[in-house]
Amino acid sequence: MSRTVVIKGRVVGPSTMELEQPLPERTQEVEVVIRVADRPGGKLSDYLCSLPPGTRSKEDIDRQIHEERES
Repeated sequence: MSRTVVIKGRVVGPSTMELEQPLPERTQEVEVVIRVADRPGGKLSDYLCSLPPGTRSKEDIDRQIHEERES
């Protein structure tokens, strides 16, 4: 009978992983299922960081906000 044990780890080479905890005693064979963990912040922050920096000045943005509020 098989059982599931979850142990976190990290990839240290193309076919090598380093586990945060030892395997249970007398473990001889395992089946590895990879679930790629999201980085903190998720994919939205990756997207936002990939955008080029803006070119508008603070004054220009403030002026636009003021005009929108006045309309």
